[in-house]
Amino acid sequence: MTDPQNPTLAADFPPATAEAWRGLVDAVLKGAPFARLESRTYDGLTIEPLYPRDAAATALGGRAPGAAWTVMQRVDHPDPAAANAQALDDLQNGATGLVLVFAGSVSANGFGLDPSPATLTRALDEIDLTAVAIDLNLSPATRHVVGDFAALVKGRGIAPAKVDLRASINPIGGFAATGRGPPIWQELAPNFAAMVGELATAGFRGPFAVGDGRVIHNAGGSEAQELAFALASAVAYLRALEAQGMALAAARDAIYFRLSADADQFLTMAKFRAARKLWARIEQACALTPKPAMVTAETAWRMMTKHDPYVNMLRTTIAVAAAGLGGADAVTVLPHTAPMGLSDPFARRVARNTQLVLLEESNLARVSDPAAGSGALEAMTHALCTAAWAAFREIEQQGGVWAALETGLIQRHAAAVRAERERAVARRTDILTGTNEYPNINEVLPAVLDVAPAALPKDDAAVVAAALPRIRLAEPFEQLRDASDKILAATGARPKVFLATLGKPADFNARANFAKNFFEAGGIAAVGGGDDPSPLAAAFKASGAALACLCGSDKTYDSEAEAAAAALKAAGARRVYLAGRTGATEEILRAAGVQTFIHEGCDVLATLQAAYDILR
Repeated sequence: MTDPQNPTLAADFPPATAEAWRGLVDAVLKGAPFARLESRTYDGLTIEPLYPRDAAATALGGRAPGAAWTVMQRVDHPDPAAANAQALDDLQNGATGLVLVFAGSVSANGFGLDPSPATLTRALDEIDLTAVAIDLNLSPATRHVVGDFAALVKGRGIAPAKVDLRASINPIGGFAATGRGPPIWQELAPNFAAMVGELATAGFRGPFAVGDGRVIHNAGGSEAQELAFALASAVAYLRALEAQGMALAAARDAIYFRLSADADQFLTMAKFRAARKLWARIEQACALTPKPAMVTAETAWRMMTKHDPYVNMLRTTIAVAAAGLGGADAVTVLPHTAPMGLSDPFARRVARNTQLVLLEESNLARVSDPAAGSGALEAMTHALCTAAWAAFREIEQQGGVWAALETGLIQRHAAAVRAERERAVARRTDILTGTNEYPNINEVLPAVLDVAPAALPKDDAAVVAAALPRIRLAEPFEQLRDASDKILAATGARPKVFLATLGKPADFNARANFAKNFFEAGGIAAVGGGDDPSPLAAAFKASGAALACLCGSDKTYDSEAEAAAAALKAAGARRVYLAGRTGATEEILRAAGVQTFIHEGCDVLATLQAAYDILR
């Protein structure tokens, strides 16, 4: 029994062992392979169902112990006065840093500041530049803003060393996003190094150049690809700075990282931890004593959805938690309405408060590297390091990251993973709640600001490589929802599918709900169903639908589906679907008029796109 003076509850139970757990699992699997419990990442890494503690692991260096990450807030309104009001409101209500988003930059989303000295001055009016972190979000055509900011600091009489500036100089990321630039990196590298050198000589602390993995994540790439690209970019910058005479240790200190944080919590945590380990390996190769790199985060664009945007709040909350627990030094949250346009004050407040609640109420920053020693997270971190290092070496073998972009190596690898992701979303093996699952076609979307998109700065550089696309995985389904909205606006009704339910509610409810969810993911309203006693053909005609879907149990399909399909076809259904798999009776049902079978794992997107082709 447990000693009352020194209670140890586990003492009353037999010791838990991996072997005992495996025996219980095998009993439940009933002969099925254990691999069914494993999962795979898009890098092909295996995630086991259970890991032992990694007792030998030590915490990674990063933020100062117990220190909060910097709460960054986007300043992206094209009107500099409105942008200034945004910034002041954010700083007065908990933000500790500002991301100045300029038109045409990676995450400007069609908006952003005009890259002029006057706009910069107005946007930062009344803001104490010594009391807030400043990060710049630039494009190749707006790099000159770095110099304008330095001039602004000088004009205010501020010592540059007192300004926490992350200059975000990133010509390689700009090249990847636009495909524009010189054919070889060596033509641009001296200018890059000179820009960094001018900031350092002026007295700014830095860091100045960023290895930015967002462009790979935005293009649908994998975690290892994102890490490899960011690492390869940072190494190119390190070499360029050293070649222009900067001491290697100073060049190292001039570089930081920016990664996307998404709703895959554990992979995101492992990715941020892996970034530090990978950079430490580069430092060791350079005979430098490793020191914690600055790693910043932005919540992922590709996971955001335009419909049911409130789910974006959940996605970004998970992403912020993962980035913070993974050791991010600063986090920027995309507002939940970002896919719809320029976010209003409420959406911005939610984005800001997401971080503040996690910091001040959940205290997520109190423990340094809480993943240390977790068998699962240590294993995932190590596996990501291994995969990313292999991808980095492949880039280096191509002649470096610029050459790998020019030849299309990086684009091809990202495209392959993007295609896998798109297939998974189309088949609903990857769920986007509110989009490909659990849609609400009658939702009222939140408001965004009525602001015209910003004019894009002119970029005269030649196109010498394929640009990496910036996608959201929900877009194909959203295009169908948009088509439904247009039909509703033009005719007063959405396209409809009639749910022809067979048998009693216990027979058809499960598949009727499945079919409703299936079709409404594409904006096709499900009508009918239930205990309607009307003859099937008459009920179909009265519904005004052009499509019909049979919903019932396997038993009712055996006895009623053939006649029901024939009746619906005779009543004018332009396409008859059946929810479920029917096995041996499929050919009989096809002969009776069933043309498409919908079920778990089928290509939902292609089926819905074909439905719209029928409706045209």
